[in-house]
Amino acid sequence: MYAVVATGGKQYRVEEGETLKVEKLPGEVGEEVVLSDVLLYSDGENVSIGQPKVEGASVKAEIVEQGRLKKVIIFKYKRRKRYRKKQGHKQHFTAIKIKQIEA
Repeated sequence: MYAVVATGGKQYRVEEGETLKVEKLPGEVGEEVVLSDVLLYSDGENVSIGQPKVEGASVKAEIVEQGRLKKVIIFKYKRRKRYRKKQGHKQHFTAIKIKQIEA
């Protein structure tokens, strides 16, 4: 059994018991999160595709971790013009563990 869920502007294929990192969600570690934007649901035999969402389907998950990813360096440079600019960015994330897929 799996589902395709939209959160943070991205789509994820999730199964029960799986842990994944998504864009930052509000909440503390240990709280339950309900993802209601289910785009596709499959129980192994039947596949339900939403138009755009599957009605009555939701995914329950638990927040495992709130953190920041590894630093990404942005470096801009123009040759012969003495222009260089260095900038760093650390993206916030939420690690969630999928507990239940309901349809």
